[in-house]
Amino acid sequence: MKENQQLIVFMHLSQLFNLFSGFLGFVVPLVIWQSKKNETYDLDIHGKAIINFQISLFILTLCCFPLVLILGVGLIGLCVLLLVSLAFPVLNAVRASAGSLPNYPILYKFVD
Repeated sequence: MKENQQLIVFMHLSQLFNLFSGFLGFVVPLVIWQSKKNETYDLDIHGKAIINFQISLFILTLCCFPLVLILGVGLIGLCVLLLVSLAFPVLNAVRASAGSLPNYPILYKFVD
């Protein structure tokens, strides 16, 4: 196994593709993780954290939509989720470039 911090940083930042194309921010890290997890040191840990974070964001977004239609309160939740989906990938990319492990808020470990 080799150490490739640039690939790990790119994997974290690739989540930002969600802002432009929907599920591409989920698909790109998933493909990188599955194709390189046995070749790169710590990539498996980062990949699992990213996928769990993306699944959690998706579930929370789905929960906000009925609240938008019923009460209008879901807009606040969607704004918070947008900020979280921008901030945490960037923060964890910086952490990964320093060699630290990821720290994402997640609901449940879907992938372990």
